[in-house]
Amino acid sequence: MSTLRVFTTRKKNCYSIDAEKGAQFLVRGSFYYGNYDKKSAPPSFDVLLDGNFFDTIQTTAEDVIYFEAIYVARSGSIQLCLAQSKPNQFPFISAIEIRGLDPTMYSHFESNYMMVNTRRVAFGATKSIRYPDDGYDRYWDPSGDVTGILKVTSDALGIDGIVEDQPPKLAMQTAITTSKTSQPLGIIGNGLPSAEVPIYITMFFSEVNLLDSSTDVRSFQIFIDDKNPSDPIIPIYGGVTEMYIANRTGSSKTSISLVATTDSTLPPLINAMEVYYLLGPLTEGTNSKDVEGLAALQGKFSILQEWTGDPCLPSPYTWDWVNCTTDDTPRVTALYLNGYDLSGQLPDFSSMDALVTIDMHNNSLSGAIPSFLGTLPNLKELNLGDNKLSGPVPSTISKNTKLKLEDSGNPNLCASGESCKTIARNDSPSSSGSSGTKKKSSKLPLIIGIAIPAFAAFWVIVVVCVCVVTSNKRRKAAVGAIGTG
Repeated sequence: MSTLRVFTTRKKNCYSIDAEKGAQFLVRGSFYYGNYDKKSAPPSFDVLLDGNFFDTIQTTAEDVIYFEAIYVARSGSIQLCLAQSKPNQFPFISAIEIRGLDPTMYSHFESNYMMVNTRRVAFGATKSIRYPDDGYDRYWDPSGDVTGILKVTSDALGIDGIVEDQPPKLAMQTAITTSKTSQPLGIIGNGLPSAEVPIYITMFFSEVNLLDSSTDVRSFQIFIDDKNPSDPIIPIYGGVTEMYIANRTGSSKTSISLVATTDSTLPPLINAMEVYYLLGPLTEGTNSKDVEGLAALQGKFSILQEWTGDPCLPSPYTWDWVNCTTDDTPRVTALYLNGYDLSGQLPDFSSMDALVTIDMHNNSLSGAIPSFLGTLPNLKELNLGDNKLSGPVPSTISKNTKLKLEDSGNPNLCASGESCKTIARNDSPSSSGSSGTKKKSSKLPLIIGIAIPAFAAFWVIVVVCVCVVTSNKRRKAAVGAIGTG
């Protein structure tokens, strides 16, 4: 991997990948530091998936680190985010892979969980197996050498039959076993966390030799922590048997061993295995009403498109300009967009009915104040000061006694129900104010203000009438000349 993308701004940065809601996917991210910044300081950061904390990635100087999960899409897209968890340790990513899976695969876990892969191994293989041998491009690592464990190869001409989780046929052509029937086959290393977590383990078996059924029997059981034995397993020559472990917890201390049954003449074997732990239950994400409203704001103001992923989740990585509740499905209760260089008219974000505070002062917003702002049922504070808004304050706002409005610094705004032009000509220093009501004035200035213009207008009318009478003949001649010219 010779390229990567690094993120030096924002708490989290996300990729949105189109997906079919309800479909099952393999999601993989790869990270290769390679000292790209010449600092010899591999960073650590968090990975998020659709608002859910997924894992902390600790990169190294030389290794490719990757994560992999089986995930059911919860909407029409999958949001994969990288979040900065430590100062000056910037997230980066080298590759993202999303692979669609057959819907019948991995059916023994609930879709409100994701399965995190910790190990996938092809026992006895000499090299890694992936696409095209695995049609879903899963990585199957070869098993290492272990004292007392034998690597064997199948002499079957081919592997027929398909089991639920569809291991590659190449992985079924090799296996490991023990040298003695009485010796259990212990599976070393499961990659699980140190704490107990729900687990999902699949194991695949295929007989490697054509046995003489009159003399040879290979039969064994799976033991977890040396107890709870499975039903006896008799591998099929040229075929595949799958066993899974689910609906229980496990950890890095969990042991898996294969033990021959009393009637078996041959030791146990295993061809391949996958180990997962379950993460969840998964969040549904921020309330869809708020997601809709925020999308409207981002569609109108391009600067806001720099914030991606779930606006509220997970809580350490909430967008900088929103405040959210702590519910399982959070609501957005505040918009803090003061000084974000927003310009133009406000879009309709009336679906955000949990808003308590809207602060959009010190921008360049123009046009009328939308009336829906006064109908938001929980809104208590609305700061639209220092913008370029114009027109009357909507009555839904001015008559809302529960709403505190700040609209100073908008010279073209006027009080609700009044002529904006009349108020604009008024020499009084009063403005529309935060309540949208007019200041009272005394009666005497009002009477004088009306009487003086009326008296002056009377004498103007008299003078005009005299002028009209004295020049009537000349004006008629002039008009007639124009009409016949």
